[in-house]
Formats: sequence, C-alpha cells, structure tokens
Amino acid sequence: MSKDKENIIFLLKRLWLHISKKRHTQLSILFILMVFSSIAEIVSIGSVIPFLGILTSPEQFFNNDSLQPAINFFNFKSADEVIWPLTLLFISATIFAGGIRLFLVFVSTKLSFATGHDLSIDVYNRTLYQPFHVHIDRNSSEIVNGVATKTDLVIFNIILPFLNFLSSMVMVFLITVALIVLNPLVALSVIGGIGCIYLLLIKLSTFKLLGNSQKIADKSTVRIKSLQEGIGGIRDILLSGTQEIYCNLYKEADRPLRRAQANNAFISLSPRYAMEALGMILIASVAFYFTVIDTTVESIIPLLGALALGAQRMLPMLQLAYAGWSTILGGKASLVDILEFLDQKIPQSNDEVEINFDHEISFKDITFRYQEDQMNILENINIDIPKGSCVGFIGKTGSGKSTMLDILMGLLLPTSGELIVDGKTVLPDNLRSWQKNISHVPQDIFLSDNTIIENIAFGIPFDQIDIDRVHEAVSIAQLSDVINDLPKKYDTLVGERGVRLSGGQKQRIGIARSLYSNSKIMILDEATSALDEITERKVIDEISKTSSDITLFMIAHRTSTLKNCDFIVELADKGINRILDYKEL
Repeated sequence: MSKDKENIIFLLKRLWLHISKKRHTQLSILFILMVFSSIAEIVSIGSVIPFLGILTSPEQFFNNDSLQPAINFFNFKSADEVIWPLTLLFISATIFAGGIRLFLVFVSTKLSFATGHDLSIDVYNRTLYQPFHVHIDRNSSEIVNGVATKTDLVIFNIILPFLNFLSSMVMVFLITVALIVLNPLVALSVIGGIGCIYLLLIKLSTFKLLGNSQKIADKSTVRIKSLQEGIGGIRDILLSGTQEIYCNLYKEADRPLRRAQANNAFISLSPRYAMEALGMILIASVAFYFTVIDTTVESIIPLLGALALGAQRMLPMLQLAYAGWSTILGGKASLVDILEFLDQKIPQSNDEVEINFDHEISFKDITFRYQEDQMNILENINIDIPKGSCVGFIGKTGSGKSTMLDILMGLLLPTSGELIVDGKTVLPDNLRSWQKNISHVPQDIFLSDNTIIENIAFGIPFDQIDIDRVHEAVSIAQLSDVINDLPKKYDTLVGERGVRLSGGQKQRIGIARSLYSNSKIMILDEATSALDEITERKVIDEISKTSSDITLFMIAHRTSTLKNCDFIVELADKGINRILDYKEL
C-alpha cells in the first residue's frame, strides 16, 4: 500500500502493534482514568444546578419534595443553612475535577514520552541489526533523522495528540449525555452545531495538513543531510570557502520545513477563538429563546448555568480534540517513515549452529552483484585458504578486492556460490557465529570521541577492559612511544572521528583494536597506507611474529606491504587472474 493511500486509522493500528504489552496495559489504565476524569467533570457541572438554584430561589429549593430526605438527614432548619454547604460542595467538586484533569494530563504526557522512548530504542535497535547491504543503500541522514527527529515528531504529533484527542472525545461524549438529560433539544442544538462546524473544518483542512506533513518529513531529512555534510567536510569547506553554499542548502531545507510547521500550528489552533465566540452566541440565543416563551427567571438560570459551564468545559475539549486530530494528520508522513523503520525484521541467528575456524576457508563458485539489474562484480571465485595463512590481494581499483573480503566477513552474501568454513556453509542463521572469528581494519578507521584506551577496547564497558591486553596490542601496533609521549597517555581524548590524531596514529589504533579482540582472522584493508615503510614493516613483522595462529588477509597498493604473505591473489576481469608469491610479484 502506497503512502498516500494509507489512511491514518490504519497507520495508528500499525503503530499500536509496535507498542509493548506493558504500554498497552498502561494505556488501558489511562483510558479508565479518562472516563473517571470525565465523570468528575460531569459531577462538577451537575453541582452547578442546585448551587445556582438555591442562590436564586432558596425557599423554593428548600421546600422541594424530592430534596426533603437529604434536608432532614442533615437537619437543616431553614433555606439559609443550605447555602453554605452547597457552596462548599460546588467548590469541592470543581477542585476535585480540576485535580483529576491535571493528573490525567501528567500521566498522558509521561506515558507519551515513555512510549516514544520505547519506539526510538526499537528503531535504533532494528536499524543496527540490518544487513550491511541495507546500510549501503541508505543515506546516514535518513537513519539519524528517523531515530532522533522523526521519533520526536511521533511523540509530539501522534502519540500525545492522540491521547489528548481520545481524552477530549470521552469527556465531550459524557458531558453531552449529561446536558441531553437536562434538556435534549437545547443540548443537541448547541453541541450539534459546534460539532458540525469542527467536522467541516477537518474536511477543509485535511488536504493542506497532509501536504505539509509530507513536506515536514522530507525536508527534515534534507536538513540533517546538509548538516552532516557541512560539518563532516569542514576541512574542505574552510579551504574552499564554500560556507555560504552549505548555509544556503540548509536554509532551503529549513525554510519550507518551518513554514509547513507554522501552517499546521495555525490550522490546529485558529478555530478556538471563533468557536469561543460562537459558543457564547449560542448560549445567549438559548437565553433569548426561553425569555420569548415566558419561562421564569428562577427556572432558567440553573439550566443556563449548567449549559454555560458545560460549554465552558466542552469548547476547550472540542478544540483540543480538533487540534489533536489535525496535528496527527500533520505528522502522518513522519509516522509512515517511522513505521518503515519499525517494520524492519531483525535477522535471526541459530546459536546451536557454530562455526569454529580450525582448518580452511573455501570460496566455491562465488558470484556477486549488488542489484539484480547490475553487472557482476565477481564471477566464479574458487580458492582455498588454510588457517594461519597470510594472504595478500592486489588488483586495479574496482577489481573486487574489498567486495571479496566483505563476502569473507559475511557483510555481503554471495549472489550464487558458497563460502565454506571447515566444511560448513556460511548462512544467515550461522553468520553471527562466523563473524565472531573476524576483526577488520579499514583504511579509514572509525574512532569515537573517547579516550585512546576506550577506542582500542571498542565497545567494551570501561570497567571490563583488560589493561594488559591493551598494552600488548599497543606494543605490537608500534604505538607505545606515541601514547607515552601524550600528557594523559591512554586517557587522551582523540576527538570526534579521531580529529586530534594523525592518519598513521589512527590506523595503528585500529590495528591495536583488532589485536585486542584476539580474533582468529584479521583483515587489513589498506590499513597501513598512512604509515611510513619502516613503521609499516615493524607492524606487519610484529603481527606475523606474535600472532602466528592468526589468518591474515591484506589489501595493499604498496608491494612491500605484502612481503610476509604466503601467497598473493591478483584479481582482474571479475575473477582471480593468478595466484603468486612475493618473489613473483
């Protein structure tokens, strides 16, 4: 079903399926609280009739036959004695109803944000578990915008407005019932007129709200993208002086976004002022009507008071319901985007199927292409790699070296053929078990804005870091002298993406990270390109000498990097051109 054909009710049902059972229970309790709050409002409205009745005609009220049991029970002797208790009762009912209403708003808000937190975590969790090819096809700004911005939009534009809408409609319904009991003709005339006007407003504004919602969803992603690209490329921007271009890109995304948000806010809030005036006009018309038919003042005032108080409660509720529904429509496109993230399936792995690499890796007739309509990157790759080997890969740019290693790591699954480890085919259900054997050092190392030690023991809680293993990995990676010369040594902050370190230092931290993981397979993808030849030789020699059980895969353009390789694979024309040793190279 396409985005434009999915109605908002269907989308809300889809969202409900992604909300946890715990939140379902809490929302059910919240609905009961809404009903209780509405009943309290009715009691406060109902109490105005006896209150105004005794103020306008205390004797008539005191002598009312239906009230005699209560008057006798409390032993009231005169009409004046009843005024103070009824005044106190009216004030108490009003305070109680207001307190319940305030508590309902508090619970609704807390529950909305708690549910939004759950959804945000779920989106992030499902996104991180997606296969590598999914991340290749996405722009990172889509993910950042989905996890952060659009989840917030779902809280403010969907969950909270829907709870407000539901609460308001429950209250409007029960107040309507109470007013109909008092006077069906008057209640239905006033409420029906106001309700029809709001329905007409919803009908007229729906198209505009949906258009704005799509604009908000699209432009918020473009805005995040322009921010990421501007800040991520700050070095080149400063050198080229292109700040104005990136500011304009941001402005062109932000301006229509803010305009759409402003339009939606105006549409949701504007009817309030007209409807308040209209409500007073309707009440005045009712008063005039009763005057025309010669109704006594004493009998009309309690009814008008109840009607006025009911309208005073109902009009804000109707406005809140209208604002909530229009806000939901304005957030529809963002809800669709969030649901696409929430609908992502988390790949399941079978923990019982383990792959412990002890003997050999085999590429058997492996062919790979990224999309069905694209050309093959690799065709019919066949090679066996014994454990403990050091294997080099060479070839022109685009020959498939990195793709072949991505298949080895299970980041990409072959289009056809098999990756076989110790006689077991690597499949989605045992992929996680296989990947536990592998560490990868790319040319461009990702470093978090943390200390050196936290980047080496990447992903390990600080209190669980093995300091001795860190020192050993740092020594092999030829980083000891560099770290010891720093004022804070291992506690030195590297800056965002390692901005405070040189390229060679970052690459050696990446190598130390790989060594710390103590994996059976180490993949160096141009991982020493920023090192001078002497340092590179020391690093490679130390890895080969101290980690003889590691199976090492290396991609390099510099021939000397591959000196320790047992054999070298040359890729060309989508396949293996030849296998040679270092001397032949």
